[in-house]
Amino acid sequence: MRPLRYSINVTLDGCCDHRAMIADEELHRHAAENIARADGLLFGRVTYEMMESAWRTPAQSGERPDWMEPWMEPFGRTIDAAKKYVVSSTLERVDWNAELVRGDLGEAVQRLKRQPGKGLFTGGLTLPLALAELGLIDEYEFVIHPRVAGHGPTLFAGLSKALDLTLVSRLEYASGAVATRYVPKR
Repeated sequence: MRPLRYSINVTLDGCCDHRAMIADEELHRHAAENIARADGLLFGRVTYEMMESAWRTPAQSGERPDWMEPWMEPFGRTIDAAKKYVVSSTLERVDWNAELVRGDLGEAVQRLKRQPGKGLFTGGLTLPLALAELGLIDEYEFVIHPRVAGHGPTLFAGLSKALDLTLVSRLEYASGAVATRYVPKR
């Protein structure tokens, strides 16, 4: 079975608002490596639309936006090319190398995990909460930024039961961010 890996950027006080953190070149490279470890990305509608608006290569010009630094381009190319699965009951269609996932979430994700390959990767807040509730996430990564945001949203708000994890790796970055990876205790 392909493993389902989850990664999220989080501040010291648990804020998961991507605007509250500053990802530098080293963290963009780390994120691109995470995505490259997977055959497909599993996103909810909000994360899919956010990622598409930021990272999809413009069809007509093929050029990156003015705000994008040259060191962001490898991440942009990696996410742009990746196969995407979008869990949504409101979207009628998707493109950007994506397909909609419909029906029972647990059954649909189990089908994706049974396909051959390197793995699946997910991010965001709402979908990963549902996946954690179903016990479908095989690896959790928290990229903890040395910042206190003072606001939310927070990680796994509303989780119905405690999730016990075992630390499997830890990477420290020059920015002071620390990427910690865990697997569920079974």
